[in-house]
Amino acid sequence: MKHNNLIQLDQYYEQPPAAVWKALTDPELHARWWAAGDVRPVVGHKFELDMGNWGKQPCEVLEVVPERLFKYRFTPDWTLTWRLQPEGSGTRLTLLHEGFDPSKPKDVFALENMSKGWPAILVRLGATVAARLAS
Repeated sequence: MKHNNLIQLDQYYEQPPAAVWKALTDPELHARWWAAGDVRPVVGHKFELDMGNWGKQPCEVLEVVPERLFKYRFTPDWTLTWRLQPEGSGTRLTLLHEGFDPSKPKDVFALENMSKGWPAILVRLGATVAARLAS
């Protein structure tokens, strides 16, 4: 779902929050479903995500509540907030991608394209979590 200057998506996974959290915060798993980088759940930790043709994007962890909330600056302008909520034996994940400036053409372009791309990325996240638990 896209709003004027943000993207918000909800996704349910059959796996528990601990498994989804691991995929969000472990560099090796993170590289499997989205982008390589030294992601760590430590407030103040700075890292880069390798976005291929879009280059390496600077990130900084802003908030951490283990297995509940992971928020980091993604590029100098945007933030990603991952909220995990137990739901039955699974997890409800909410992604909030904020910071798009509707007055900047590059942000409008990014908002349109990322709105289309995030759902597939969240599917890959779920597949990564399921494969890890099955192995």
